[in-house]
Amino acid sequence: MNSPSPADWCEVLLDDVADEVTVGYVGSMTQEYIEKGIPWLRSKNVEPFNIDWNDMKYVSEDFHRKLSKSALRPGDVVIVRTGKPGAAALIPDSLAVANCSDLVIVRCGKKLDKRFCVYYLNSAAKHHIHSHLVGAVQQHFNVGAAKKLKINLPPIEEQRAIASILGALDDKIELNRRMNATLESLARAIFKSWFVDFDPVKINAGQMPADFYDPTLLSLFPSTFQDSELGPIPEGWEITTIDEVVESVGGATPSTKKSEFWEGGTLPWATPKDLSGLQAPILVETDRRITELGAGKISSGMLPAGTVLMSSRAPVGYLAIATMPVAINQGFIAIKPNERVSQFFMLNWCQENMDRIKGRAGGTTFPEISKKNFRPMKICVPPANLVQAFTDLVRPVYDSIAEQVNESRTLSQQRDVLLPQLLSGKLPVVLEEMNV
Repeated sequence: MNSPSPADWCEVLLDDVADEVTVGYVGSMTQEYIEKGIPWLRSKNVEPFNIDWNDMKYVSEDFHRKLSKSALRPGDVVIVRTGKPGAAALIPDSLAVANCSDLVIVRCGKKLDKRFCVYYLNSAAKHHIHSHLVGAVQQHFNVGAAKKLKINLPPIEEQRAIASILGALDDKIELNRRMNATLESLARAIFKSWFVDFDPVKINAGQMPADFYDPTLLSLFPSTFQDSELGPIPEGWEITTIDEVVESVGGATPSTKKSEFWEGGTLPWATPKDLSGLQAPILVETDRRITELGAGKISSGMLPAGTVLMSSRAPVGYLAIATMPVAINQGFIAIKPNERVSQFFMLNWCQENMDRIKGRAGGTTFPEISKKNFRPMKICVPPANLVQAFTDLVRPVYDSIAEQVNESRTLSQQRDVLLPQLLSGKLPVVLEEMNV
């Protein structure tokens, strides 16, 4: 039985306090997608509390105008109907123009604070949402059930105060995400300049200005190119294969029927799902843990911290550096760094060559890149001192990313602890101190 809420809170229906509760476009979309245009949100782009830009689709302005009913505005609350039914997020100001399919859209108005609504949907409303799912094959949460959602609603000032407390945590999480995206872009730009475009070699050859390149760094690069099977490469660099440079291994899933492999396990065990929602290519935690006995059933055992994990199927191409020793399931190719190439070099090489990697995938049900097809891939390897220079330069960048990933994880845990306390009224807020 629920504890009584404060006297000035009241139970209302979402449809009675929101300005509008409607639904996005429902229908076939594949033929409408274009390379760039109006962002088109689907269920996979909505995570609890935030919008996921991975695999965002786009539609033309003409198609967007035809579907004014499902057009999104900053401040709209969107709720996933299928896949992850009930996951809710706020459309940010940065997403000024967008459209959507298969999402419930809530426009909150003056009686319901939009951020409070998102927090309520992702926490207190879970029971209602899951008890109103329909569909035999694929369950979904429809707009009718959303309208009937009961909300234990405090006065608007208190809603804003609660949202402000929780929002401060989410704002810092979002700031960390943006900072990490910037840092990762910086590391990728350096890798591309040095090892893909060969800018320092071109500078030494007089083909482009030095700009801000350090003369000491430029001295590590040659000034001429040589022909290779991958095209022109810097003089003295080597074309070889992945299996000549690094050790790549797979994983397994010990029998889930044997409790001794899982119960009380303390060792991280990763599946591609652990990488699917990462905001940066750094893995600091896994959903499941395994026992030492279970890890012993996996031929690759516990992989060392610094191992690059690449999902090899469903889908191909999730990437992350494990910050801790980890065991993996069969959905990965794991790349162990060594004295010749670092984890940072291999992570960026995989990112730059992902189209090539995916091009070697086979499979009839879903694409899969096997170790047999991955290991013979050609790779251009620079001298060891250049790899070390790159590693020394970007290591602090990835260390900062890892620190912020860990901080965001802690902040998320704090938010999840506070959520039910604040939304039930058990943890009161002092409005005067919140300036609402």
